[in-house]
Amino acid sequence: MSGTGTGEELGAQAARARALVLLRIRSRATAVALLPAALAVVLFAAGAQGFARGSSWDVVRWAVTACAVVVLLVAAAVAIAVVRAKPAVSPTVPLTEAAAPDLYRLVRDLAERLGVPAPSSIALTPDCDSWLEDRTHPAAERPPHKAARQAPSGSAAGPGRRAGRGRRVQAAPVLVIGSPFLWWMRVAELRAVLAPVVAGTGPSAHPDIAAARRFVRGLDGAVADAAAPVQGPLRKVLRLPGRFVGRIARLLLRSCRDHAAEMERGVATAASTRAQEVDYGLRVVAQEQVGLAYAGWDRLLTRVALPAWRMGRWPSRLDAGVVSALTELSRRDRLAEGFTTRLGERPACDLLEEPGAADEAASLLAARLFHGGPAETGPDWAPVDWQQYPEEVVDRKWRSEAARLHRVLDTMGVPPASGSDSVTACAGVPTLARVVEHLTSDQGGGDELAAGISAAVAREEAQAPQPAGGGAGGAGSDVLDLWGPDPLPLLPLQPPRTGTELLADHVAAMVCCAAVDTAGAVPGLDWLDGPALLVDGERRADLGSPVLSLVEDGDAGPLRSWLDSVGVRTDKPVRLV
Repeated sequence: MSGTGTGEELGAQAARARALVLLRIRSRATAVALLPAALAVVLFAAGAQGFARGSSWDVVRWAVTACAVVVLLVAAAVAIAVVRAKPAVSPTVPLTEAAAPDLYRLVRDLAERLGVPAPSSIALTPDCDSWLEDRTHPAAERPPHKAARQAPSGSAAGPGRRAGRGRRVQAAPVLVIGSPFLWWMRVAELRAVLAPVVAGTGPSAHPDIAAARRFVRGLDGAVADAAAPVQGPLRKVLRLPGRFVGRIARLLLRSCRDHAAEMERGVATAASTRAQEVDYGLRVVAQEQVGLAYAGWDRLLTRVALPAWRMGRWPSRLDAGVVSALTELSRRDRLAEGFTTRLGERPACDLLEEPGAADEAASLLAARLFHGGPAETGPDWAPVDWQQYPEEVVDRKWRSEAARLHRVLDTMGVPPASGSDSVTACAGVPTLARVVEHLTSDQGGGDELAAGISAAVAREEAQAPQPAGGGAGGAGSDVLDLWGPDPLPLLPLQPPRTGTELLADHVAAMVCCAAVDTAGAVPGLDWLDGPALLVDGERRADLGSPVLSLVEDGDAGPLRSWLDSVGVRTDKPVRLV
């Protein structure tokens, strides 16, 4: 037997062995629940045959019977909770075969070469990862009217198909693909990266592994349901028994955790070993592109998308933007070898019929997943194109932060800058000189101003409307309905900013506004660092250090030198929003 076959068989055997252990745990739990009932049956049979007569035996029989009834009721409650529990479903953008026939064809050809069942459908996730997800549970299916509207003729309406009336056919898992991969990778690279993922449908089809996974997912869902907050007086009354059921499910889940992890490792080993026969040499190169894509995607989200989300705008072409970000990263750090040659090959996004629509849906889902934005567009949550980003996001961000800075100064009673003319000396006229003079004065300092800005930001965030759990209409809203009451964002990008960081951001925004209004600078976009100040067409990335010297040390010397080099007038009023 070859090394590949041996590794695959060993992995499959290990996965099946762990699956049998999990099923054995389920059987033992059932046996424990039936044990009091079996003992009660034995006691009644013994009494009927004359072996256990007398009042003491009657008491024992009825006590055991009562215990058996209680245990059976608890076991039934746990079983119902496990069966009815909604398994965790990853938020994704569904991709029907009509929307990506070439991609479906590529995946089917890959499955045929690997000798495994093809995935039942394909979905996109706004993350740099790919996996298989079982969605055969009824709670994971879309409503019938939505599925019928999205599914093309002759294709499956959802991951769990029905054959005939009332008969369910076990479907293969859904293939979830990271949307940045489609825009950054070439077709051959994507096929190589997906090979070990698609190979996982083989072990997933084994009945023991499938049953063990359903059991573990059911326990996990039961624990989550028991911990979920409830509303209404009746549900609050039922909260106590629900928690008791959740404790039992948690106990079973704890006993299954290690075996489930080992089972999944065996499945991954078997799938990876089988995939070595397909595009193995190319996969080594493609994995380098996976790491590069993750680096660019992370920078794009934290530096570019997050400022837009905070302004009530969501970039509608994030996946296209990751290509620009990675291009810039490759140019600066020379991380992508043979980049020019790669651009000549067919990108994987060409496998989609409408790449723009898929990009928009994934971008909205990314905003909801990482920031907690609404599920659909509105007056305070609108899409923004990359060409509009400097004006719609960067300029508005600077001016709104500058306006907040001066509102706090007004609240503190900070006077205008000394030596101001009759126009700028009026209270409420914003100038950069007022900010600099306050931070450099002996009685001013920056702690009180930082605290005031932090409080103002906290008030505005508290007054902002909370995103709903789902919504009709809008790109990807059918999938957002699956999120239920989970708190958003599910994966926040950054921790809360400190008062000093907020003050530095607001002072830098004020400087940028003054540079735009008095020195001819313009707002711009840097693909790796987000909002940028352009002076004479060149990005000025040296503003951070002078601002920190002013904010932390009260030293305005470096900032004044920077302002003189750009030609900024600190005494001129700045336009605010």
